[in-house]
Order: sequence, then structure tokens, then C-alpha cells
Amino acid sequence: MDLKKVPLNDIHEKLGAKMVSFAGFNMPVRYSSDLEEHMAVRNGVGVFDVSHMGEFTVKGPLALDLIQRVTSNDASKLIDGQAQYSCLPNETGGIVDDLIVYKVKDNDYILVVNASNIEKDWNWISKYNLKGAEMKNISDDTCLFAIQGPKATAVLQSLTKTDLSKIPYYHFAMGDFAGVANICISNTGYTGAGGFEIYCPASEGIKIWNAIFEAGKSVDIKPIGLGARDTLRLEMGFCLYGNDIDDTTSPLEAGLGWITKFTKEFTNSTALKKQKEEGVKRKLVGFKMIDKGIPRHDYPIKDGSGNVIGKVTSGTISPVLGIGVGLGYVTIDKSKPGSQIFVDVRGKGLKAEVSKLPLI
Repeated sequence: MDLKKVPLNDIHEKLGAKMVSFAGFNMPVRYSSDLEEHMAVRNGVGVFDVSHMGEFTVKGPLALDLIQRVTSNDASKLIDGQAQYSCLPNETGGIVDDLIVYKVKDNDYILVVNASNIEKDWNWISKYNLKGAEMKNISDDTCLFAIQGPKATAVLQSLTKTDLSKIPYYHFAMGDFAGVANICISNTGYTGAGGFEIYCPASEGIKIWNAIFEAGKSVDIKPIGLGARDTLRLEMGFCLYGNDIDDTTSPLEAGLGWITKFTKEFTNSTALKKQKEEGVKRKLVGFKMIDKGIPRHDYPIKDGSGNVIGKVTSGTISPVLGIGVGLGYVTIDKSKPGSQIFVDVRGKGLKAEVSKLPLI
């Protein structure tokens, strides 16, 4: 199968990025080193091209009704210019995908979904669109850049008259940006380092990318690959679909009870409500390694007696802490912060401690 290319593919190759197959796309995993790129975002400013993500518009008088039926969070609470983290529950207790719902105005919404699930999510939502909300897949026509880090706001402010200090977390504004009209400037960062995302037409992608880098020259702005994106989100304890959540994990097990609102009916809400009342048997937790070692996806997690009590879903060395950190599912009795667990690294039980999120 041919890999899809993001509109700026050639630019990334010219910058010397190591390109890898990710979610069906040819994507830059790193330009220099994961560590250098990670710290550039934590301390300065970096730009991710995440144009592989999916975007659907849902419009018309039946838009909200459809979104309410397929998502777990309560989108009726959104005001114009507000975004909401949510998920698409499946019919068997798991998650089709996690997503962000943007309310542009009444009867006008944008859903942002994971690249690996564009077709799956489109088919899933369409299946429930029996009343005729107007849906359009604009993924191929949209570029998405995430400009992240403590210096991001100052760099971007020089390119727009929109007052970025007035866009709170999980809100967005439509405005002129780098000389292009009607650009979505959004504050829903996935790194915990501050910054904004720019959604623009694919035809304007190169112009906007170049303008951002020109504006950030004086503060040593850097392009950032998927490698550092993963370590940055992991330090924050943010879930990655396919690793920490999937078709078999309940939003309640994954600590996503806060986006699961039983004030309305949605896919599988009756069963999930029952699960909430009865209590879950396992829970997604963050942990830090006490013994030296790197936890990896699917490594078994054991208790002090060597019994398997769960598994690692994401793991790495935290560039900020300099130790192994991870996310994983464990039995409820081991899910409290401070609980001691053991990660099986190649047959060795290495000591770790359950920690509150974020991990840094």
C-alpha cells in the first residue's frame, strides 16, 4: 500500500528528517535527536507538522444531535469558539477513537480525529447519521501545525492581530494569520508546554510554515518529529490511541470518566453507566521507575509476589526526569499513587511506583 504524504512532505525531507511510516502516512520522526527536540519544546519553541490528523465538518440543524449520540462528552455545553476532548464509545465497552469537538457556531462543528482512524471514524459516525446531519471529510484539504513551547505565543503573536492571550486552553479563534484569512488558531496542546495549533487550507500550508519559521528565527525555533511528540505527551500522561486506549479499553478504566457524561444517552451509555456504578476492575495509571530500566509497550506489570496484574501501554525515558516513566493498566488495588509495582523487563522484575499525572 502506498504511503500517503502530507502536503509539506518534500520540506521535511529537505530538512533532513528521518521519515517513517505512521498511520498510513510518510511522517518525520525526528530531524536531529528526540532528546534535543523534546527539550526545545519544553524550554523554547518547536513546530510539529501533524497534517496527517483527520478533520470532519458536521453542520446543519441536526449536527449537535448526531455529535451528542456518538460522543461521550456533553457537546451541548460548548460555546462558540470552544473545543472539547471526547471519545467515540463502541457498542462493546471500548473506544472507537478519542477526538476533539470544535464548536465554530450553532449548527457548525469540526471533529478532529486520529490519523490512523480517519476512515474507521467516518464510517462509524456515518452509521449513526440517520437523520441527515451534513458531514464532510476535509482531512486531505487541511494542514495542521502545532507550535508548542513557552516561546510559542510570542512567535505567533507577531503573525496575527488576534489576541492570543485571550484564547484560553481548549478554546480557539478564527482570524487572519500570516496574511491568510479565516485561519483556525486553537489552544488544545498535546505537550503540556503551552502554544497553539494552526489549521489552514493545504494550499496555504507552505506559506504559513515558512512564515512561522521566519518569525521564530531569533528564538531558535525548531521542527519537531513524532519521536519527541510521543515523549512530551507521555510526560503529561496524555493517552495515545492504539497504545493506552483502544477498542477493548473502557473510558472509565482509562481515567476518562471526566469526559463520560451520563446526562444524555450515547452509544453504549447504559452499559458504561452500569460499569461506573459497579466500579472498574483495572485502571490506567502513570508510573515512574525506581530501578534503572526502560518500560516498553506490552511489558507485563507484576505485584511483589510476581503475579501479573497488568501491562505497560506506553513507556520511555523521560528527558526531563532522566528516568523511565510509563502508563499502564493495573488492578484497582495497585492503582493508588505510591503503590509499588514491578515492570517485567526481559524477565527481570524492575521496581516502579504508581504516580499522579502529569509525571513531570
